[in-house]
Amino acid sequence: MVKGANVGLATLSESVDSVIVSLGWSSPGGDADADVSVLLLTAEGKVRSNADFFFYNNLAAEDGSVQLLGQTPTEDGTEDRIQLDLTAVPADVERLVIAASRHRRAAFGQLDGLRLGLADSTGEPLLGFAIGDATTESAFVFGEIYRRNQEWKFRAVGQGYDTGLAGLATDFGIEIDDDEGQEDAEGAADGPTGADARVDTPEPATDEPAGAPPVKALVPRQPSAPDETASAPEGTPAAPATPKRLRTARKKVIRPRSPKPSLAENDSWRSARLFPATTLKSDREREVRATSVLLSVMAQVPEFGRRLTAAFGAPAGRMENFTEVSLPHGDSPKRPDGVIRVERAGRRWTALVESKTNGNPLKAEQVQDYMDIAARRGYEAVITLSNDVALEGVPLVPVKIDGRRKHKVALCHLSWAEVTFHAKMLIRHEGVANPAHAWLLEELLHYLQHENSGCHGFQNMGPAWVPVRNGIDDETLVEGDERAVQVAESWERLIRQVCFQLGGELGVKVLPVQPNRRGQDASDRRAALADRLCTDGRLTAEIRIADTAGNLGITADLRLGKLRTSMEIAAPEAGYPLSWVKRLVRQLAEAPADLHVETLTDGATAGPRGTLEKLRPEPGDLLPKDSSKITGFRLSLSKTMGNTRGNAESGFIRSVDAAVERFHTSVIAHLDHRAARRA
Repeated sequence: MVKGANVGLATLSESVDSVIVSLGWSSPGGDADADVSVLLLTAEGKVRSNADFFFYNNLAAEDGSVQLLGQTPTEDGTEDRIQLDLTAVPADVERLVIAASRHRRAAFGQLDGLRLGLADSTGEPLLGFAIGDATTESAFVFGEIYRRNQEWKFRAVGQGYDTGLAGLATDFGIEIDDDEGQEDAEGAADGPTGADARVDTPEPATDEPAGAPPVKALVPRQPSAPDETASAPEGTPAAPATPKRLRTARKKVIRPRSPKPSLAENDSWRSARLFPATTLKSDREREVRATSVLLSVMAQVPEFGRRLTAAFGAPAGRMENFTEVSLPHGDSPKRPDGVIRVERAGRRWTALVESKTNGNPLKAEQVQDYMDIAARRGYEAVITLSNDVALEGVPLVPVKIDGRRKHKVALCHLSWAEVTFHAKMLIRHEGVANPAHAWLLEELLHYLQHENSGCHGFQNMGPAWVPVRNGIDDETLVEGDERAVQVAESWERLIRQVCFQLGGELGVKVLPVQPNRRGQDASDRRAALADRLCTDGRLTAEIRIADTAGNLGITADLRLGKLRTSMEIAAPEAGYPLSWVKRLVRQLAEAPADLHVETLTDGATAGPRGTLEKLRPEPGDLLPKDSSKITGFRLSLSKTMGNTRGNAESGFIRSVDAAVERFHTSVIAHLDHRAARRA
């Protein structure tokens, strides 16, 4: 679509009662980010209340009409998705504005590939809209979905604000609180708003033809202020309370309270568990128990069930789940491991579940049977669940879709590591309203993490791992070897799982960084990584942790058997170099003595470097001897890595997990990137 164009959703698909909107972008360094938001507007172009504004502090509507699903890496950047249930949108809401904003009012012009995509409830893409003219805007309205003659339509907007999230929200009637003193400048309400600060503001949707010029800006609302000096006559009823104003500064994560001391006499006493895992002996027992436990908790804890199914197109509603269901198929019935059914406003959404535990692979023929059954019976999805992690462009199981069938079935995948991540986020960082539900989630989490559950996530680098390592050792591995590509795919799965684990512990977004290279898709990127593995024996990756000083780099040198974790931090914008290095060394007081610190400069030669043990008494040794300007610092730790392909104590996967956890706990957690900027 082009800017200003509009289209009726019903003309694109028959499954548009629920849609998924995706906003995407990329950056050359892979470290830029943005946050999506949705506003529900009446015919007057204003929200009914602050509750109609959905952003990072308000992720979902109680009626299920809006849910922000979060970010996911794509083959050319990052994508943030929104689930919209149009059947649940209140009758007095005429427009749903879809927008995004940059942290600390950074400019959208710094991002590449700004785009919006819209898919129906089956995941089938319906339309796309690319934005190529972003410059200084720090908030952007990508598009809007609006009612016209009892029909939902979409309009491509592509207009922005220089005043960030607060300026965008204020123009649509949101009461913004004064966030002065907060680190997030997007939340500041003392910046300019209104006509003088706005770049372009979309007016209510009209049915203009495709390619029409951008619409004129709205005049912002200017409520009249009462005379504070005038006294009200006696008997005059008290004025209604002022509506609660909204803060756009990011909510701080509140850590859970420490558990109460146990009443056990000694460590040999074990608490009774709701879901015991100690007696499980066979893979079949683990598979049946894990599936039943998960589906039962999903049905009883609405926040958790909704979290796992919203991304697959399920509506918000009453959930009931089943196991050991028999469904007719050919000569013999098939028994999927589970069935998820959600009902809302008389409409039912159904998904078949096929699960595996303990590293067992999914079987293509089983999944194909369930896809055929779902299509024939009018079910919406088939969900596979295993320890494997799905990658873009690399299907876990190949299935054939009969294009002659009118009904489409979505094939979705969940990793047990992802299930654990969502459970941790709810009970440790976001909270669950019902204490009994919180206890249920704690029991589920204990079960998933038990050594006998078989639900430990990605835990095997695959059959190509040993031959590739041997080929590197004896220098017989050559570029183009398909086994190296398989190892590159396993490495990417491992990095995604590391992000799940770290994000669940910290309660923040942790995503793989995928630098954008024009014309390079996911398969090209993996092939390039495989070729580098063949030539220099190294696997490399970066992950971005929200609100940290830089990206965390991970390098596995298979020739040397070493793992290197590192981070580059920018030099402060003000102050003196000697103050910078002294402050850095003070921040690293609890870091390991073998932490390697290197000064980055704009000179032709490398900057000074040394271990923290040697730099603590003499921080000035980090200053360049010539006139080179300090641009930043590189911090790195090295450790010996495991050799085996699996997740045993001596395994490669376990050593990567341990290295990332150690670097974050001992180094990153002590860095104050805000103080560095103010220096």
